[in-house]
Amino acid sequence: MFLKSEILKLKRILKTIRLNIISKVCIIFIAAFAILSCTGNKVYDKYAHTPVSGWEKNDTLKFNIPPIAERKLYSSELGLRINGDYPFMGLTLIIEQTVFPSRETHIDTLNCSLHDTHGNSNGTGLSYYQYNFPITNMMLNKGDSLEIKIRHDMKREILPGISDIGFMLNKHE
Repeated sequence: MFLKSEILKLKRILKTIRLNIISKVCIIFIAAFAILSCTGNKVYDKYAHTPVSGWEKNDTLKFNIPPIAERKLYSSELGLRINGDYPFMGLTLIIEQTVFPSRETHIDTLNCSLHDTHGNSNGTGLSYYQYNFPITNMMLNKGDSLEIKIRHDMKREILPGISDIGFMLNKHE
């Protein structure tokens, strides 16, 4: 009888320990998932494809950012992906950012240096190279939305080797 009651106590203790371990593992899993699912300060991050055979000068890429949730200072950034067919050391882009409803427009000329003086890529990658270039900072109000237009300003009408152009908007903390 004494041995049977001790065995029952031991089983209850082991069951409690097992439940504590399971609950701790669940808490750790939920916390890790919450941390990994956060986007941080990123408000918008999209890419548009261009024909790798050639992005024409009159082909304007457009991005529409939905209304902003809060009044803050935001920074904009351009993402660029090219392959080995791109023939130049740099790229000049015109970025036109229009804020709605005010229709205030910011036009920036972005000179992208793609290679160093030795011809080595400043980007990351092997067959396609990724570049990120800061554009500007701007104060946006709650409810403001943006329309972004990007076009190249190179002497050559058709630029081969550019695969994607992206636009990112981040809020400053």
